[in-house]
Amino acid sequence: MEEKEFIEECRRQFNLNGLECSEEQAKKLFLLTKRMLEVNKSMNLTAIKEEKAVILRHYVDSLTISKYISEGSKLLDVGCGAGFPTLPLAIFRPDVDIVAMDGTAKRIRYVDETARILELDNVTAISERAEELAFDPNYRECFNIVTARAVAALPVLCELCLPFVKVGGSMIGMKSQQADAELTDSMNCIKLCGGKLTDRKTVFITDGSIEPEVRNLIFIEKTSSTPKIYPRHFSKISKKHL
Repeated sequence: MEEKEFIEECRRQFNLNGLECSEEQAKKLFLLTKRMLEVNKSMNLTAIKEEKAVILRHYVDSLTISKYISEGSKLLDVGCGAGFPTLPLAIFRPDVDIVAMDGTAKRIRYVDETARILELDNVTAISERAEELAFDPNYRECFNIVTARAVAALPVLCELCLPFVKVGGSMIGMKSQQADAELTDSMNCIKLCGGKLTDRKTVFITDGSIEPEVRNLIFIEKTSSTPKIYPRHFSKISKKHL
């Protein structure tokens, strides 16, 4: 897809899903797409390779949380992978300071290099494991928003993410259709880690040619500090959630 066609398609899909997209923002998404698909030939970044699908399932999807992020927030993206929602959020929310974290060093290098190519000065990319970084005082309970997309089941995510959220801040879990069962299984962990479920929003995304796809956003407010024993070692978290 050429740049002009991509920009038109991008703005069409964003408008269809109730989102705004300027020509300049669409141009950056075009550059991001070209780079991602090129690097994807030698590195496993995404299984989605068709450009229209990339717009919907990576960019529109990533930005479903944008309007729930307060201006000037400090945000942590746990398990950012190929940079979602980090990179689209950074393009559309230059006011938000984003830390992208992933345990795979080569993916973090890709995210860091891509952010610099796109001149996204609001992105810091670090290669760390959440269950270890959570004990670093420079990161523990330091973020207004912590989010994770397509990383793990919600009970696991809550134990990994909530220690990073400052009291008064929120965790936003980005889930698909399995949200009900996962949320039920997460309630004890949420309580133990100092959180409180405040909202759940179901949104639908579509490019106009397919049935709308379901996305669930889980909002958990941090009401008290997470006990210092959490998160546990990942082997324990994955073996039995709280």
